[in-house]
This record gives sequence, C-alpha cells and structure tokens, in this order.
Amino acid sequence: MSAAAEPPIVAAGLTKRYGSLVAVDSLDLELRRGEIFGLLGQNGAGKTTTILMLLGLTEPTGGTARVLGLDPARDALRVKRQVGYLPDSVGFYGDLTGRQNLRYTARLNGLRGRDAEARIEEALGQVGLTHRGDDQAGTYSRGMLQRLGIADALIKDPEILILDEPTAAIDPIGVVEILQLLRDLVHERGVTVLLSSHLLTQVQSVCDRVGIFAAGRLIGLGTVPQLAAKFGNDTGQVEVTFEGEQAAGAAKRIKPVLEGIAGVERVDPATSPGEPWRLEVRPASAGRAVREAVLAAAARDGLGLTAIRSTEASLDDIYRAALRQAGLHRQAEATEPEGAVA
Repeated sequence: MSAAAEPPIVAAGLTKRYGSLVAVDSLDLELRRGEIFGLLGQNGAGKTTTILMLLGLTEPTGGTARVLGLDPARDALRVKRQVGYLPDSVGFYGDLTGRQNLRYTARLNGLRGRDAEARIEEALGQVGLTHRGDDQAGTYSRGMLQRLGIADALIKDPEILILDEPTAAIDPIGVVEILQLLRDLVHERGVTVLLSSHLLTQVQSVCDRVGIFAAGRLIGLGTVPQLAAKFGNDTGQVEVTFEGEQAAGAAKRIKPVLEGIAGVERVDPATSPGEPWRLEVRPASAGRAVREAVLAAAARDGLGLTAIRSTEASLDDIYRAALRQAGLHRQAEATEPEGAVA
C-alpha cells in the first residue's frame, strides 16, 4: 500500500510501560483521512502517552505505529514536519507578537520570506487572529493562545492535526469557535484531526468517530450511534414541542396520546413553556416510526405541534456504560458532572 493510500494513522499492538505501570496496553487504532477522531478518556487514561508515541516523542515498549506511512520511532523528524501538534499546555514567547511567534515557527520549518509571510497571514486568518497578530502574545487570553497554537500547528501545512485538550479552560464562546474552526479545516483542507479530550459533550458535538480510552486500553470505538448500540440499552430519544401545552388541560391531553404510540417507552413532559417533551423510544431504530406517528396524532387531535426531532444518545451515558462493561465502573464515579470526565 502506498503512503498516499495508507490510513494517516495506524497503531497495532502499541504499548507503553513505565516499570510495572502499563500506560498504553496493546492499542489497535486506524484513523481515516479527513475525519475528526475523538480520543476520549479520563486524565491519566493514556491519551497523551499515545500522542507522544505517534509523534516520536517517546518510544513504544511494544507494537508499532505508522503516521503518514512513517514509523515515528525511527522517522520522528519527518513525522513532525508533516503533523501539526497542539499540546495541552501551549507556550509562546510573551514578549513577541503573535505574528513573530509564528515567524519563528516558520523558520524552524524552513519557511522564509514571502512564502512564510503568506502562510502566517493565512493561518492567522483561519483562526480569527488577524486583528491581534501584531499584539504581544503575553496579552492574549487563554482562548486566543489556543487559537494561536492551532495557527502555529498550521504553519507547516500539515496533513494531520493532533490536538491534546484544545478547549480546556476556555470560555463557552471560545469553545464553539474552536470546534467550528476544526470542522472548517476538515471541510476546506481535508485535514485529519486527532482530538484528545475528557470533555464529553465537546467530543460528541464535533467528532466523526470516538475511541473510548480507559486504563490504557481502547474499550470502545465507532460513531456515537454505534457506541450507543454496543454499550447502551438500545433506546433513542425524540423531542417534541407543542404550542400552548401549558394551558389548562393541554398537557393532560397530550401525555396519553404520546404514551399510546408504539415504541414509546416513557414520556417526560416539558418543564416550562416552549421546552420540548422527551420521548424515550425502544428500540432506537424505531425513532423514525415514532416521529411519523407523533405527526399523525398531532394532526388528528389538534395538538399544536411546532417541532419534532430525534436526538443522539448521551456520550456521558455511553462512556459510563463502557466502563461498567469493562469492569472499570469505579472510574466513572470520579466523572465530573455536565459532560466532563475527571
């Protein structure tokens, strides 16, 4: 298989031991070109160690890795020239401007003169920092430094971006902007993104596929629906919104209609005006039939339906179920609420 046809990242039996501690245990993983792949796990699960082996920054104890057809243990410099990397703690020279920091990176990668300046300008534009490019990096917020870190990774025009906790400690607006930036990079440039994170909702919102990592092992791999089918209880969810359901008697009239639809296991009424009702559907594949039945019932009984949609299974629930099946459920007890793994 040629390097161009080979998957951008392949790991086979990849293992890293530190004395008696197995940080990464026989990892088999293959990334597809042009996808955003989320490596999800608690801090200490082995995600960063995996990244360091893929970059040639630490040697594996066993197994092999191939990055763009190269062995990072033997061709670390060639791998680094073609892979953009954003570590979990990004650092820049605070007394230099953002542009000057990128210029330094360009020189390290053999770019000078007009080619370097064009690449720097493009990267600043892609991360939305053109207007702050001539300000000292020491004046940047955490979110701006993360953006500058992505720009820094883009200077070498990489085929792969590896990002270790890229949205940690960033405000919600900044998170949304960075995740949209990753989508744009994949869509416009065909970049393959490996995103390591412990933030469940962010991984679910942006990643094409997810690998669940725990205690150094990959215990789940696939799209969110695939993981839900493997680790969940084969349930789906449909959200429906009605106009005026808070009026006297309206909610009482709606609930029995929804409960009578085949495939609906449970009905959770709206908690406030304008909020959706939530229907638990089983099996999950019955979601389409349930939506059609809701539409028909709403038209027949004049329920004032205003919106209906199916929602994905919660990655938080999937993650906890995967840990339980792997006998690692005690780790789930340390999981932070609201979509963050401790």
